[in-house]
Amino acid sequence: MDKPPFHPYILLAIGVISISTAAIFVRLAGEAPASVTAFYRLSLAVIIMAPYIGWKYVNEFKKIVLKDWLLAISAGIFLAFHFILWFQSLHYTSVASSVVLVTLQPIFAFIGTYLFFHERFTVGAVLSMVIAITGSVIISWGDFQISGIALLGDLMALAGAAMVTGYFLLGQNLRKRLSLMTYTFLVYGMASITLLVYNLLLSQPLVGYSSSQWLVFLALAVIPTFLGHSLFNFTLKWLSTSTLSMTILIEPIGASLLAYVILGEGITWFQWLGGAIVIFGLMLFIFSTSKKVKPMLTHASKKERGV
Repeated sequence: MDKPPFHPYILLAIGVISISTAAIFVRLAGEAPASVTAFYRLSLAVIIMAPYIGWKYVNEFKKIVLKDWLLAISAGIFLAFHFILWFQSLHYTSVASSVVLVTLQPIFAFIGTYLFFHERFTVGAVLSMVIAITGSVIISWGDFQISGIALLGDLMALAGAAMVTGYFLLGQNLRKRLSLMTYTFLVYGMASITLLVYNLLLSQPLVGYSSSQWLVFLALAVIPTFLGHSLFNFTLKWLSTSTLSMTILIEPIGASLLAYVILGEGITWFQWLGGAIVIFGLMLFIFSTSKKVKPMLTHASKKERGV
């Protein structure tokens, strides 16, 4: 196995800080509609990726069959609505509540694999899911006491978690047949088209934004996307999936701290308690469902070097 350019945990730390900025940038986008912010996050990422894809991966697109195109379109639609719902939730509820609740995605994923792929529940998984859901109820109850709008934001964040689960379930088979770069470019492209159609149908303004808002759109495409998720995928050559999953649980903490420092957003007692319970439940869930596997550098991962 080749050595990483930096220690994997340094790359992982950069990745966590990067994804923690996503919710902050959405807030900094101001009055821009959630669907427009989501469109520019993904479409700008696609534009940035396009030259590299055209240079190195264009031949892979010629081998994609109709079934895989349909899977990519479906996955892109789910990803688009994940961003619409999550970004919109940030207009209604706090960063802390929204990010913690959308982090419940592993729970939705496990339920999805149980329903569609008949994976079995373990006692530990059931217990951890009950704990995590209890934490989300505490957060939502606290927000409901603040305002009904905050509760609506919480429900949108939960729906966003369900949507990204659909994206993962639809894309997991497709990902096995395509390189990481090709898969990412294809699904981001389909999601961008979905968001473009959605914005046009609702007559959302795609232009007329301030220079600071355009910088926010670009920052969303670069920092949480490339310096965040792409670095996570890159470190999988040296770190286990369970290690990566545990690290992602730090995102709500990082996002909440950034919201406090940058946006002056406080955290209520319900959010502290509920968030801690959710993260504890997710930790138990990951421990009870993951298998320790030594990461191996395969031919496919060699192709994806530098992602």
